Amino acid sequence: MMFLSTFVPVLVAFSISVILCPVIIPFLRKLKFGQFVRADGPKSHLKKAGTPTMGGIIILFAVTITSVLYMNHQKETLLVLFSTVGFGAVGFLDDFIKIIMKRSLGLTVVQKLVLQAVISGIFSLYYLEILKLEPEILIPFTGGLDGGMYFTMSKGVFVLFVFLTMLGTVNGTNFTDGLDGLASSVTLLISIFFTVISLGTESGLAPITSAVAGALMGFLVYNVYPARVFMGDTGSLALGGFVSATAFILKMPLFILIVGVIYLIEVLSVMIQVAGYRLFHGKRIFRMAPFHHHLEQGGWSETKIVTVFSCITAFMCMFALSGI
Repeated sequence: MMFLSTFVPVLVAFSISVILCPVIIPFLRKLKFGQFVRADGPKSHLKKAGTPTMGGIIILFAVTITSVLYMNHQKETLLVLFSTVGFGAVGFLDDFIKIIMKRSLGLTVVQKLVLQAVISGIFSLYYLEILKLEPEILIPFTGGLDGGMYFTMSKGVFVLFVFLTMLGTVNGTNFTDGLDGLASSVTLLISIFFTVISLGTESGLAPITSAVAGALMGFLVYNVYPARVFMGDTGSLALGGFVSATAFILKMPLFILIVGVIYLIEVLSVMIQVAGYRLFHGKRIFRMAPFHHHLEQGGWSETKIVTVFSCITAFMCMFALSGI
């Protein structure tokens, strides 16, 4: 049973992803769906201009097909898939506008917030009214999933918490997607962490967590430095939706702060940079934000940053496992 819920979905999603990449990448290039590089970004990234983006559709195809095949009518898996595809659709729209309009900014902030609020709202409604799950979250390092302490909220507070958590996670994933293979590698490790947790519960999420892991493995074949395709917002927002939705189904959203520490660092670096710029009249705290660009400007290579960030994520995933 474990074989069917984990290894087979990994293999299927990997195969779909690695087979689709050489098919979709030339198609994206033909449509001129190339990366638009910001003029104020790292100069070393100018050579990336024109590299096919929106590769996140490959991840979404692989995850969706595999999940439908192996989720066995699990409503929890369906909700995670909805969140993944829903946020991926927002990212697709954002990417499409960027490419068609030839600008680095796609949807406006308000448009993104409204769309993300709608997805978060539907997720909350389904979670509370269809799945009939309690609006509670596990406190890390209090005794594990069975004997640990849970913090219970009112439904209204829980819905707000869902929105804030999903918003923070999808934006954290989005900011992390700035170097070849970075968001893919970090999220691959997090998906493996959730697969391990899912196998020890009756959540039924192992097929989709395994599918995400497999899809990312296949995508990484073409996304590692030098990347032949980027996932774009289509991929990064989808992965953020997956991570946050999975965490909520497992009642472990606080664990995102641990296993997703790289997401947190990236988001905080942007917030600190913006706040510092305004408070100190144009002076910057970091050489460039998000934080991976700060390291780049300090002389770190892309491959070194991806390796170090992946090692940190792996360590934090093991640390989180010790708190369950």
